[in-house]
Amino acid sequence: MDRGTDRGTPPSRGADSGTAAGPADAGRVPLAVVVVDRDGLVSHWSSGARRLFGVPKDEAIGQDAIDLLPVSGALPEDDEDLPYDSDLPYAQDAAADGLGPGLGDSLDGGFGYPAAGRARLTVPGRRSETGVPPPAGCGRDRVDVLWWAYPLVGPGRERLLVLAADARALYHREQADGPLVERIAPGFALHTDFPGAADLARRLPEILPSMSVGESARIVGQVLELGYPVLEFSQNDRVPVTPDWGVARRAERRARRERAARAAAEGLPAPADLDDEGEDLDDEGEDLEHAAVRERLEFLNEVSGRIGTSLDLSRTIAEVSKAVVPRFTDVAGTYLREQVVAGEGFPEGVPDTTTLWHRVAVEHTDEPGRWDDVVPVGEAMPFPADTPFFRCMTTGEPVLVPRVGERMGHAIASQFEKRDIRPLITGRSLLVVPLKARDVVLGFMILLRHPERAEFDDMDRVTGAELAARAGLVLDNARMYTYQESVAEALQDSMLPRIPPRRTGCDIATRYLPGTLLGRVGGDWFDSVKLPGARTALVVGDVMGHGLDSAAMMGQLRTAVQTMAALDLPPAQLLRNLDDLAQRLGDTYLATCLYAVYDPVAGELHLANAGHIPPVLVRAGDGRSELLDLPTGAPIGVGGVPFEAVRVRVEPGDRLVMCTDGLVEVRGEDIGVRLAALCASAAHPAASMDDACDTIVRALNPRGGRKDDVALLMARLNGIAAGDVAEWTFPLDPREAARARAVVREQLHDWGLSGLAHPAELMVSELVTNALRHSHGRPVALRLVRGDTLLCEVDDDDHELPTLLSAGPGDEAGRGLRVVSTLAREWGSSRTADGKSVRFELTLPRR
Repeated sequence: MDRGTDRGTPPSRGADSGTAAGPADAGRVPLAVVVVDRDGLVSHWSSGARRLFGVPKDEAIGQDAIDLLPVSGALPEDDEDLPYDSDLPYAQDAAADGLGPGLGDSLDGGFGYPAAGRARLTVPGRRSETGVPPPAGCGRDRVDVLWWAYPLVGPGRERLLVLAADARALYHREQADGPLVERIAPGFALHTDFPGAADLARRLPEILPSMSVGESARIVGQVLELGYPVLEFSQNDRVPVTPDWGVARRAERRARRERAARAAAEGLPAPADLDDEGEDLDDEGEDLEHAAVRERLEFLNEVSGRIGTSLDLSRTIAEVSKAVVPRFTDVAGTYLREQVVAGEGFPEGVPDTTTLWHRVAVEHTDEPGRWDDVVPVGEAMPFPADTPFFRCMTTGEPVLVPRVGERMGHAIASQFEKRDIRPLITGRSLLVVPLKARDVVLGFMILLRHPERAEFDDMDRVTGAELAARAGLVLDNARMYTYQESVAEALQDSMLPRIPPRRTGCDIATRYLPGTLLGRVGGDWFDSVKLPGARTALVVGDVMGHGLDSAAMMGQLRTAVQTMAALDLPPAQLLRNLDDLAQRLGDTYLATCLYAVYDPVAGELHLANAGHIPPVLVRAGDGRSELLDLPTGAPIGVGGVPFEAVRVRVEPGDRLVMCTDGLVEVRGEDIGVRLAALCASAAHPAASMDDACDTIVRALNPRGGRKDDVALLMARLNGIAAGDVAEWTFPLDPREAARARAVVREQLHDWGLSGLAHPAELMVSELVTNALRHSHGRPVALRLVRGDTLLCEVDDDDHELPTLLSAGPGDEAGRGLRVVSTLAREWGSSRTADGKSVRFELTLPRR
């Protein structure tokens, strides 16, 4: 066959009805469409393939194509015939013809297997779908299959496109009483010139599997380049095969029944599209009228399976847009209300002309970039009342515009400043469908079809409405999840402190990791509190349980710890008071807590434990790590249990690691092994504190994911050198205030802080004078500490804390603390075991 000059016989009107009265009528037949991937597995199996080969789609997808298709030589086993095996879904005759030229002839030898062929198959249990008696040796389970194979090249996974047809529908009699003509050979015709050629080229994507625009265009381009499928009835009759797109109507079925009656009166077999009783042949005997409905339901079912795979809002939006293009529409634009995009609460009120709609996705089959500049994703805009979009979002019903005329195109384009959108919408069919949930419009989708494609009709409107209803529920689920996640994160963030990376004498790093299986809100917490005397309180706690109730309890306990730490309570007394508070709040929850106070001047840790896992201390000298042996104590909330505190000597550079049990407790693993792993990972050298925390988390992260929250606090105990601390005592003599000013001035000069001498002298004079006046007998103590700031502390044995007063022009007292409050970076007072301590801080000059 000379495929370059072939002029196939045009199909007659009878071909449109799917009849097989003669060679000219055979140009329009149902086709089975199968795609094979590069691993030789079936990746697409159309309903036509199911009817032809008798194998359901779910059983065919993913199977070896060599076991399902009669494409001899076109599959990976190029030199082997398909085996005859009665256990296969069908069995093939040993002699399967490869009739037609090789594809290599069309592609300069790039392929070496046949382009088309014919095979007779046995499909157990399959009834005949034609009224034509099978050829000799072909029973009712026998299928005479014509096939065409197209090799697919390019970046996609597709390797082969196979089209197949039932040859029995094409048998014909050259004379009324003559024998059936069986000489049917499949072939190809490049650039065949017949009336249906343009229609075939345009509608080829509709029989291909749903895929991206680029993949579909690539495959269609290769099919057209290789040639249309044609049938050779004889050396002079070559008929191009066009797919049977139409659905038979009632009038057409009546006409076929009349032909069947005439054929029966003349003693002829029934037409190929009717059975022996003159009834329509279709899938499992249902009316062909329902075929379109079934197709829409299959489409909706397929789309439902493709959307909602994630609760991520942006991913869900992308899934919804891509699910309808190109199968249902050529352009899909998705708009959502502002509250939905922001993940806020459910939008209230009916949309109006001021409501802003955010364009969150645009999917299309046009050339890349054509829509990007005119309607960019992320833009927000209102819609006027005279547009179909406003009508859709206010009524909650789909709006169908068969064709967008010039007037409507101009009205819509007027909303886009300095951008002419008319060429993109004018002449196209428009369908606007609302995205609703619980009777509230969350957004809408704008669907457009190219002018050469069939207009949206009432069935499309129903299909689009159902699609939008399903998409709306999925979007609302994603929105609610996003909203709840935002609330949970905001709650958790509000309850966790913002700890500075440096305190006086120590550096701090923290990590909080929410449980991956139980949500983002839990009862784990850490904290750091600045204490008098350049000390720092370090705390880690864990409320038993999970969720909002545990988080609320955690917030109460954390606030209580901060308050009691500010009172400078000893660790054991603080836990005792915290346990009493938990008893007053209720006995529903228990909590563990580890409380430590670091004194950088004394080089000492003072710790107490309430049922918590012990901390790890990493020694700077030799890099050795150990679990500190502390009295365990009972959890907070048990009540009536004493707490004990211990003191541990530390050196500059030592590191303290405190964490909650979510880091070390894993079901099925020994806790001792996990604690040993914690010690080992804590001792691992790291470039920074943050790196050290990350090393611990990585080392102890369970393979199956964390079920519980993790709170981790690490402190590097730098200490304060003795040369940075100066202390004096002054007898109870008012003249000692002058000596206090002098020693402070001299010490600041020695430290190179002469610029701070004047304000420091003034404030020390006020505090020492006040202490000398109110002390009962013990000498007044003065201490300067040079750390991150200049700290000055004045102690006396009076338990009455000073208060800041409003001093008038005639008042003799009340101005001292006003001066300190004005000049100091920070000041405060606290009770001690022997009286009180008043302190202030000054910012050190930059070095």
